[in-house]
Amino acid sequence: MAAGRIESAMTRIEAAMERIAAVRARLALPGEQQAAGQGRVVELVNSHEKMREQVADSLRELDELIARLGE
Repeated sequence: MAAGRIESAMTRIEAAMERIAAVRARLALPGEQQAAGQGRVVELVNSHEKMREQVADSLRELDELIARLGE
């Protein structure tokens, strides 16, 4: 069961990464719009990194729980 939850979390993370990449591609506009877009991309990247850290922590906790169940 835990393996399924981990797989589901990884699938959601990968989908989020694809959405961020799509936004980044759309924001590649000339001039002032590009500068404003880059600020938004930086904001999204920071948000994404924070989310990745939270997911990594959750996965570590799951691994510890699974290890304890196996003992």
